[in-house]
Amino acid sequence: MVRTMSVEDYEGVYRLWMSIKGFAMRSIDDSREGVERFLKRNPDTSVVAVEDGEIVGAILCGHDGRRGCMYHVCVRADYRMKGIGRAMVVYAMEALKREQISKVSLIAFTANDVGNAFWNRIGWTKRGDLNYYDFVLNTENIVAFNN
Repeated sequence: MVRTMSVEDYEGVYRLWMSIKGFAMRSIDDSREGVERFLKRNPDTSVVAVEDGEIVGAILCGHDGRRGCMYHVCVRADYRMKGIGRAMVVYAMEALKREQISKVSLIAFTANDVGNAFWNRIGWTKRGDLNYYDFVLNTENIVAFNN
């Protein structure tokens, strides 16, 4: 069963994240408080897949009013290749569409062979025309940037 994620799902989602080999998490953004803040801003677009009472798949999905973005798309290894990932992606895309968002993106690590194969298989386009940049917002980095 695929449904909208709530903050009450956090412990199950966290257990799922911890079970995924090579999964990268950020302590602040992926904490219960960080996920709760994300879900309050995007209450209807994140998704979980539940089988036998356990969360076996999850997508953090939100938008800025212009473009949607999916984060931490994952399915537990023993539940892969059963259509769960595709069902979650469609659920999230339909939720974004209801909010009048017409484009969605995501980031997949280049070493994530399973994830990259999935996105290619379901028809997503890998962009080669842009670079992705990151900047960690903490006092030390902001001060260094300003000097």
